[in-house]
Amino acid sequence: MLSQKQAEEEMVSRFNETEHEEKEEDQNKGDDSIFSLKSILWHGGSVYDAWFSCASNQVAQVLLTLPYSFSQMGMLSGIIFQVFYGFLGSWTAYLISVLYVEYRSRKEKENVSFKNHVIQWFEVLDGLLGPAWKAVGLAFNCTFLLFGSVIQLIACASNIYYINDKLDKRTWTYIFGACCATTVFIPSFHNYRIWSFLGLGMTTYTAWYLTIAAIVHGQVDGVIHSGPAKLVLYFTGATNILYTFGGHAVTVEIMHAMWKPQKFKYIYLLATLYVFTLTIPSATAVYWAFGDQLLTHSNAFSLLPKSGWRDAAVILMLIHQFITFGFACTPLYFVWEKVVGMHDTKSIFLRALTRLPVVIPIWFLAIIFPFFGPINSAVGALLVSFTVYIIPALAHMLTYRSASARQNAAEKPPIFLPSWTAMYLMNAFVVIWVFVVGFGLGGWASMTNFIRQVDTFGLFAKCYQCPPPAAAAKH
Repeated sequence: MLSQKQAEEEMVSRFNETEHEEKEEDQNKGDDSIFSLKSILWHGGSVYDAWFSCASNQVAQVLLTLPYSFSQMGMLSGIIFQVFYGFLGSWTAYLISVLYVEYRSRKEKENVSFKNHVIQWFEVLDGLLGPAWKAVGLAFNCTFLLFGSVIQLIACASNIYYINDKLDKRTWTYIFGACCATTVFIPSFHNYRIWSFLGLGMTTYTAWYLTIAAIVHGQVDGVIHSGPAKLVLYFTGATNILYTFGGHAVTVEIMHAMWKPQKFKYIYLLATLYVFTLTIPSATAVYWAFGDQLLTHSNAFSLLPKSGWRDAAVILMLIHQFITFGFACTPLYFVWEKVVGMHDTKSIFLRALTRLPVVIPIWFLAIIFPFFGPINSAVGALLVSFTVYIIPALAHMLTYRSASARQNAAEKPPIFLPSWTAMYLMNAFVVIWVFVVGFGLGGWASMTNFIRQVDTFGLFAKCYQCPPPAAAAKH
């Protein structure tokens, strides 16, 4: 007779067989060796692939707005909130992974097959807590991913402008919208292996370029570091940092692409620790050098002098934003495929045609609201707070509210927090803190700031925060 631990391990690991079979099937289609070029570049499902995906997806264009957040909050608060929300985000990513494994384990008992079907967060909520939770999860997740994709387009236009200002930012948004639409051809997160690897390398270069360039530039004459000066700015900056560590909207899809999803548990934490080495030095150095000038320059590139190094950073960031656009859009593609009944279609071309309508509203919204930094904070307060922090914590509390659910849980509490009571208290803290500080105060501050940008620049702004023609020519 199997012990309880052995039974749990067998139950959790049973669903790995499907992923392993799919991996072998993919590798053997026209491939003579598992070490073929297609296998190496295209078929990613290892722990390392998941780590690269999480780290690459966690920090892209937001790297350029963190100095802006430091100018709003002050350096000390900026560093503290980065560390705090980084660990808080790692905790809720862990909760999502536990709930995913629980859902898969229960479905395996019912002999449900997920071949040619990508499990998503709203389906996990539906299976564990019912249709009402499915609706809430679907609404928040899709809206967050929609605006996350919008932000990438805005950031692309904002960045390329610093290399070529012959075209205004709105025109660049048109161009990059067409370029990013090509992500419809990438089937799933299983196929992001090379892109995740390259994306993280590009972000690493950009982060250290910002750090070194700011130090070499030195402090501007009469530099002032007045932050925090106003509550509305303080909590706007805090919600931008909340957004920074809120890449969980694609966690389930990344897990599903793994050959052994139950190994995901601590991957997000390890990715976050690496991201700290990029975000903290770069934001600190740029704020040290430019101080309050950042209050009116939400993109850090705008203050650094033009050089080959900066142009390289801009180009690499553009490529990474294309990758991040794909990360944010792919779950939306899956949802739309399921709505129109094309999700199990094997033809990449047919799926790509099906996905195209998803890109159009994203493109349109990026043209309406071209506000780079403020929209990050608004999305963080109103969407990330629920999608990434509150809903996972509440879902975990409700899933394991009964003694039988805790006894039969596919994943027991972690070693560092071995008590169900301690987990409940931790989750309750997350819900209360994020609701009050992130959604409440952050929502008030970020929307106040966002409305101010709309009043100042108007909708459909042709060139948001662009220098006057004379200043641009001089620059």
